[in-house]
Amino acid sequence: MTDNDVMHLAVQAMVLGTKVAGPILLVSLVIGFAISLIQSVTQVQEMTLTFVPKVIAIAIVLLVAGNWMMGEMVGFTRQLFADLPALLKT
Repeated sequence: MTDNDVMHLAVQAMVLGTKVAGPILLVSLVIGFAISLIQSVTQVQEMTLTFVPKVIAIAIVLLVAGNWMMGEMVGFTRQLFADLPALLKT
């Protein structure tokens, strides 16, 4: 296994992590921004107003996109195990 192989695997893992975490982070960002905008307009500063909608939205995202996320991770792992003999040979 050469250093180029290690870097390639690391880049693939980081891209996969970004793809899988992206929907959750994006929804959390949008909900947080919307709630903070509403809080600043109404001047209601309650901590549960930001927490509960984010948890509900993230749960919905996981229900909708969880199968895709798991499929991406399983596909990457299977490809990694399939390439393992070739990687260890070099």
